[in-house]
Amino acid sequence: MAGTEYSGPLAAIGKLFDYKNAIICDPELSDTDALDQAENMLKVLNMHIVYMNSAVHDVHVAYVSHISHITSFSLALCVLEKEQEEDNILTLAGGGFESTVRLAKSNADTWAPIFSENAEYIIEVIDTYIEKMKLFKEMMYHRDMEGLKSLMEEANKIQKILN
Repeated sequence: MAGTEYSGPLAAIGKLFDYKNAIICDPELSDTDALDQAENMLKVLNMHIVYMNSAVHDVHVAYVSHISHITSFSLALCVLEKEQEEDNILTLAGGGFESTVRLAKSNADTWAPIFSENAEYIIEVIDTYIEKMKLFKEMMYHRDMEGLKSLMEEANKIQKILN
């Protein structure tokens, strides 16, 4: 799993695949010669090969990849709809906004088919995401500082996984 929000030859990055994960789904369904060739190619690229059932893969990427893209696209649409002054976006947007909407620059021709093909799992993720957004909304509505801090402290636990 590697790449950026950019595509095309000008977006090429040297050694992009070094030490990244390459997921091979359902290897038992592949021709052994083709599988060997693919594995050898991935090893030449210095990739870490992970084997996974395709349905398991689809569930997990919905949570750790696809929702990030949908969130980014949604935030960009929200800001473009509500913030009519481009100068305000440029003046007030900090690093958090820029990093959050970075994925909204991704190619729609790439992502629309992914969203469509994995819709069942992504919709489940969106429902969970909306639940979490509603929790934040409720805490803010009631000015529940302790509740907000509790939600954020729970979310901070992701640091232990990502560090």
